[in-house]
Amino acid sequence: MAERFNQPLVEAAEAKPGDRVLDLASGIGEPGLSLLKAIQPGGRLVLSDLVPEMLQGAVRRFRDRGLAADFVVQDAQRLAFAGESFDLVTCRFGIMFFPEPRVALTETARVLGPGGRAVFLVWGRLADNPMFQVTRGAVEAVLGADPRQRDPFRHAEPGALCADALAAGLVAYAERELDFERHAKVGEPFWQAPLEMTSGGRLGGLDPGSRASLEAEVVRRLEPFRDGGGYRLGARIRVVTARKPA
Repeated sequence: MAERFNQPLVEAAEAKPGDRVLDLASGIGEPGLSLLKAIQPGGRLVLSDLVPEMLQGAVRRFRDRGLAADFVVQDAQRLAFAGESFDLVTCRFGIMFFPEPRVALTETARVLGPGGRAVFLVWGRLADNPMFQVTRGAVEAVLGADPRQRDPFRHAEPGALCADALAAGLVAYAERELDFERHAKVGEPFWQAPLEMTSGGRLGGLDPGSRASLEAEVVRRLEPFRDGGGYRLGARIRVVTARKPA
């Protein structure tokens, strides 16, 4: 499923040989792994993340494949690069978690060269992403609401991220909404990744009993999506492409 989400971003990036690419909130390595192929020969890829442990996952994946890239632990709102250092900046499912997205977008505009491109992948509306409805509802039912939780759907409305990009000095020139369908087998913990993505900070200190109750609540809420021996859930994403004026 992650690969299916990844491809629209890679296509929108239009990376070419020799491009200098910065990926923000790189996690464990995508879309960097896919982009690296497109920018060779002569390109440079920098993967960055605020969380060192996440970035180490990317380091291992590149090393295991015999691939080379630069890895930098840093805040996307305070990029440690000179102006006009990159031709392309990408971010997959990351910008909605930044405390101040417009600051990060302003930094993106600063490090892009004239005519440089920026591509962002964000979630569509919560109502169109039932997997997150299930996990969020389960967490709130078992643990209660958390007012400090950052909203992964803050850019879900059409034009929301474009507006932030324009305010940061970028020209937002494309926005594409895509629908997917996820099929999963009953009994497989396929819901753990979205659960950790949206509520990971609250789960680490749970005692085994509370964790078991939470997981049981997730499975219970998945029941309406049963389809024979599996589950069928829709998903909606939004690809936003911006450009720095030439």
